Amino acid sequence: MIRLLLIIPTLVRGGAEKQLSLLAAGLPRDQFDVHVAVLTHTGPLEADLCQAGVPLAMIDKRWKLDPWAYWRLRKLIKSLRPDIVHTWLFAANAYGRQAAISAGVMHIVAGERCVDPWKGPIQLSIDRVLAKHTERIVTNSSGVQEFYVSRGLPAEKFTIIPNGIGPFQPRDSVTREHLLGELSLPANSRLIGAIGRLWPQKRLKDLIWAADLLKSARDDSHLLIIGDGPQRWRLARYRDQNQVADRVHLLGERDDVPRILPHLDCLWLASEYEGQSNAIMEAMAAGIPVVATDIAGNRDLVIPGETGYLVPVGDRAAFTRHTHELLNDAALARRLGDAGRARMLAEFSIERMIERHAQLYRELISSS
Repeated sequence: MIRLLLIIPTLVRGGAEKQLSLLAAGLPRDQFDVHVAVLTHTGPLEADLCQAGVPLAMIDKRWKLDPWAYWRLRKLIKSLRPDIVHTWLFAANAYGRQAAISAGVMHIVAGERCVDPWKGPIQLSIDRVLAKHTERIVTNSSGVQEFYVSRGLPAEKFTIIPNGIGPFQPRDSVTREHLLGELSLPANSRLIGAIGRLWPQKRLKDLIWAADLLKSARDDSHLLIIGDGPQRWRLARYRDQNQVADRVHLLGERDDVPRILPHLDCLWLASEYEGQSNAIMEAMAAGIPVVATDIAGNRDLVIPGETGYLVPVGDRAAFTRHTHELLNDAALARRLGDAGRARMLAEFSIERMIERHAQLYRELISSS
């Protein structure tokens, strides 16, 4: 039995958090004794882990530099005596790896889940120093690996394990007519979705501008922005200044995205950097064509002309052009959507993601 401790900053509805919860719940119980430590605060995914019977420890980190949280985490690790510690995202990679090193853990794995241009010399120095004591660095895309190798992390330590996505299963399915009624939209509305946290990285102003351009070409398009975050009030003001409040709808954080997804005609993602977008993967699993920026991470998912389209970062006209084409050609949209669904089922299943992690953990233990 391999005792595994997974460490992550929060349990909010983020991509890394979702993958960790799927992994922790899905690893074979006859082979792995899985524990999760949460550094800062919990979130909706705590319920999923509790339902799966995964033990949780809350470290209660309160400040960027919090020595008391570090000592609590180190104490937990020494008490659990895990065979493997696997940390996820920068705060956990920093605190968790150092605590695991100090506690004498033999096998340490780090998780880099996104291209992180926000990192400065201090953060990258921490990454490089701790990489010397890390057996493997797991990432979800070739683009993330390339980013970190270019900043001095050792290429030979990286293992790429793509995110896992399950077959699309709508909860509380609803007719399109009923959904449009809930949203107070006209019966002929064509729906474009943008799903994710409202951060500058997501470049949602580009999508509001693209929605304005699309409005000039047709009278039935509506952009649904699903998610919340610190930019919400700025985006609402920008939308209103551009006089597209009738076409751009800020729906906030929602728990019923699976009800909405099947009724989207297209998914947009305008990010300037990503690791591997769960929003894209979920849309493709639901058979929805995707128009997204041509960046590392998205290139691993979207095959231009086969499952959707990739456009240059900031090219609002390209979002408009490809989406107008999809809305005008039902056969094309269906073909791209069906190909996307098949790609997710074949290459990005949850089962494959879990088994790849399990195989990595077994290899580490067998090599000691």
